[in-house]
Amino acid sequence: MRRLFSRLASRAGGACFRLARTAYRSPQERRVEPWIRDRGDRTLRLDYDLDESSLVFDLGGYEGQWASDIFGRYACSIRIFEPVAEFADRIAERFRKNRRITVHRFGLGALSGPAVLALAGDASSLYGATGERRTIRLVKASEFFADNGIGAVDLIKINIEGGEYDLLEHLLDAGIAGRLRDIQVQFHDFVPDAARRMAKLQERLRLTHVPTYRYPFVWENWRLIRSAAEATSSGAIRENP
Repeated sequence: MRRLFSRLASRAGGACFRLARTAYRSPQERRVEPWIRDRGDRTLRLDYDLDESSLVFDLGGYEGQWASDIFGRYACSIRIFEPVAEFADRIAERFRKNRRITVHRFGLGALSGPAVLALAGDASSLYGATGERRTIRLVKASEFFADNGIGAVDLIKINIEGGEYDLLEHLLDAGIAGRLRDIQVQFHDFVPDAARRMAKLQERLRLTHVPTYRYPFVWENWRLIRSAAEATSSGAIRENP
């Protein structure tokens, strides 16, 4: 009888926990649910008009999985930017026989120079409060484009854990944003004044781009306007305000 009572109590406790989890979800959990429902990581983040002649930038390579998925679909040229040495080393080893994928052991930013990052796996950030402190190298994006003769980029993925605000402001100020056909970016809400800065950047991006999908503080994509029709309509945008 005691064992039966224990099992019943355990089941009841589990049911109560699951009910509580259903009733209360953090803002971050609620925010990501539509993205998971739409399988965004396997669809939206990979579905682009690319081919072997395309150039893709991957800012925040981490383990190189997104770059691998993109290359597997389109066999395009990819430049991966990963400033954390051990992450960059693993990516370089992963693609060591692939001459179409280049690994840069620094990040692109608004300024060139050293920066201190808190190491936390794929959440390693300049804004991190915990984790091993690591000095990384940043290169001013406009200087990298000029020094390497970079013209148009067909797709740039930006997942740099808070550094996206300064970088995008710089790309817009330098006139480089208009050379980026698709900008896939993850904005982060732990940066001071994040919501206002995100809205301002979106306002500026609308001068040259239209959103093709937008899941605030999860992932969004902005496509370069190339015709009058695109300037007046964003088409079938996937949006979760």
